[in-house]
Amino acid sequence: MEVMLQALALLLEPYTLMVILLASFFGLFVGSMPGLTATMATALLVPVTFFMAPVPAIAAVVAASAMAIFAGDIPGALLRIPGTPASAAYTDEAYAMTRKGEGEMALGAGVTCSVFGGLFGAAALMFFAPPLAELALKFSSFEYFWLSCLGLACAILVAPGSAVKSTISLLFGLLIACVGIDSMTGYTRFTFGYVQLTGGLSLIPVLVGMYAVAEIIRYAITIDAPITIAQKKIGNIFAGQIPMMWKYKVGIMRGNVVGTLIGALPGAGADIAAWVSYAMSKKFSKEPEKFGTGHVEGIAEAGAANNSALGGAYVPATVFGIPGDSITAIVIGVLYMKGMNPGPTIFIRNPELIYAVFLSFILANLMMLPLGWIAIKSAKQVLSVPRSILMPIILMFCLVGSFAIDNTVFAVTVMLIFGVIGFLMEENGIPIAPAVLGLVLGPLIENNFITSMMKAEGNFLPFFERPIAGVLGVVTILVWLAPLAVWLWRRSQGHRAAVRA
Repeated sequence: MEVMLQALALLLEPYTLMVILLASFFGLFVGSMPGLTATMATALLVPVTFFMAPVPAIAAVVAASAMAIFAGDIPGALLRIPGTPASAAYTDEAYAMTRKGEGEMALGAGVTCSVFGGLFGAAALMFFAPPLAELALKFSSFEYFWLSCLGLACAILVAPGSAVKSTISLLFGLLIACVGIDSMTGYTRFTFGYVQLTGGLSLIPVLVGMYAVAEIIRYAITIDAPITIAQKKIGNIFAGQIPMMWKYKVGIMRGNVVGTLIGALPGAGADIAAWVSYAMSKKFSKEPEKFGTGHVEGIAEAGAANNSALGGAYVPATVFGIPGDSITAIVIGVLYMKGMNPGPTIFIRNPELIYAVFLSFILANLMMLPLGWIAIKSAKQVLSVPRSILMPIILMFCLVGSFAIDNTVFAVTVMLIFGVIGFLMEENGIPIAPAVLGLVLGPLIENNFITSMMKAEGNFLPFFERPIAGVLGVVTILVWLAPLAVWLWRRSQGHRAAVRA
């Protein structure tokens, strides 16, 4: 209780509250601009966090990402253009409601269910992270190796699109994670004679390049028609929300649980949580025929899921140092930068700081109600910002942020190169998230594997001898073999059908 009061005191400092407020407005702006993601909002905040104390720095990231995830609903409902990938799952549904004259209900459901989902995710984070941290204290290099491998496997299974392309992206991330000096042997790898590469590739320039610069390139080569909003004045968005939430309470709670669980899977995140929850809502609905015609049920459940996934993603990030999504991959970098090394010991060395971060989730989601109302009311003005003005400003932030990492032009060069790479990957249907996860988890897997092999003197049996390591190892191998088993089963079924014919 004493730790919680210390954390609350840190969070309620005027400077921290001001930072959270400004970050919230920033997140609302970025999220409401079509094509600009919550990950981009987070990456662009990193340079600013250099000059902040740990609590306001992480709280700013929490507030911006939560607001951006919700704000993506606004252009989705008004323009049929999802502001963020997490809003894409129910964009058609929200737009259909707007065309029916129910835009207030669609937007109101987005903000209220996002708040409810965010608070649920924050509660799950506060209750489950500390017990998991106690369990993680029993982890050795064997357990961390299997856990990291499981994270990579989950990234492939839950990534949208082709599993082959997701695997290619993951392997590319693991490859660039090998650049620099091998921490075990001291040999340089893939430096090609460049001294700047001996320290490896910094995470932030790569992330900013693959997400932000790739979007800028896409807009630069795409001739878009001017955006027009044919929408009447938006009325009271909170009217009828309580009866709606009570009517669909089971679905909303299901979205909370599913979103939190999917968010905790490494590499999944709010995007996949929203799609899965929307599909489940349609599957279990008593009125499935209304889906696609402008039905609020799917919006409520998926809207709760995408924000609850944010809290879930912080569980593996803080307890194990393994990112739940691309946002927490950036957060891990900020935590290291602020001396709050993620892992089970963070609850021992910096308990008041990490609990202040948890409480910032609650505060950010409570602020979403009034700020979300303001954002919806001013949607026409926000969405009318010309992209020819917006994109150069974003590029300027990217350049400054990447330069501030090491105060070198080389970091800017890395950002630009990976911007082109990220653009080419997405143009060919190769997802970026697995590559980011590979970059983050690659060093963890390598170091823990080599350490474990040294302990085991080259024997593989110790990888399964410890109880937790054995369970994680078996689960990981089963996850690896699952796609092969499914393929063989489908092939056998097809063969039987052909024989019967």
